[in-house]
Amino acid sequence: MTATSVPRMRGPGIFLAQFLGDAPPFDTLENLARWASGLGYVGVQIPCDPRLIDLRQAAESQSYCDDLVGMLARHDIAITELSTHLQGQLVAVHPAYDALFDGFAPPEVHGRPAERQLWAVEQVKLAARASANLGLTAHATFSGALAWPYVYPWPQRPAGLVEEAFAELARRWLPILDVFADAGVDCAFEVHAGEDVHDGATWERFLDAVGGHPRARLLFDPSHFVLQQLDYLDFIDRYHDRISCFHVKDAEFNPTGRSGVYGGYQNWVDRAGRFRSLGDGHVDFTPIFSKLAQYGYDGWAVLEWECALKRSEDGAAEGAPFIRDHIIQLTDHPFDDFAASGIDRASIRAILGLPEGER
Repeated sequence: MTATSVPRMRGPGIFLAQFLGDAPPFDTLENLARWASGLGYVGVQIPCDPRLIDLRQAAESQSYCDDLVGMLARHDIAITELSTHLQGQLVAVHPAYDALFDGFAPPEVHGRPAERQLWAVEQVKLAARASANLGLTAHATFSGALAWPYVYPWPQRPAGLVEEAFAELARRWLPILDVFADAGVDCAFEVHAGEDVHDGATWERFLDAVGGHPRARLLFDPSHFVLQQLDYLDFIDRYHDRISCFHVKDAEFNPTGRSGVYGGYQNWVDRAGRFRSLGDGHVDFTPIFSKLAQYGYDGWAVLEWECALKRSEDGAAEGAPFIRDHIIQLTDHPFDDFAASGIDRASIRAILGLPEGER
């Protein structure tokens, strides 16, 4: 294996969604890029928010995308992925959440679930084409949820409810996945509470429902595994061949006799499971980075900052060196090459007590 063929994780990157605001340096993509670069980041994951990117223009104009990439390059920043978490959520919404999720869509489709869904589907398809024009290979999104209100089987779920929910989810996503296939871009679903794809079992259901579509992929974020009490290392072992995106995000879980996984309707500070800045939670990142390196993950390591306690600016400043120090650059030769004997095949056969010349 030559040095150039060794898979290499890229980073550190930072997801901009939690930092976007009205005041500098968080108000424009260029200001955010300058800020992120100053903290040591080399990539940004861009939510498809009109304040940051004109999604339709990016999908239709190569020159617009070239200008965008060039502007970021002047600040030594690359695009890691685009994100349609909010739009992906709206591809499938249970009626119980209609009013709450209207805020993810433009006002003209509020109160009109069918029109809102069509808008969301078109947005994700545009993001696939925009990603291709930007030279990206993966995209981050949510699956949406039809079955989530029934996650705990009480009252007993009617036979066939889950199966029909996933069949419908697949019907909605298959045409979108085909657009990603045409664009040559992976569509990576974040395994996340509140989504129908929220653990390994539901991922398998979804993947089966879409016929193992080659562009149906995963965004791995270990913080959600801590809050659900799932084994995030075993998940990598099982599904590493489908992981295309990686959110580096921490969380902690401190259950008591009063509160556990479900959280007791408490705010984030008081919940047993809560998100934390990198290094402040319970996620053991060293074996995560090791496993991803072992399996040849060559995507981006992207900070997603959320914390119940720490200031966002402090979490961002700490995130770049944390990720940089955890990325493993794979060796291009065995560590014990220094002790190689260099003997030929005839000598090897002699060592094994085998006659010469046989094959």
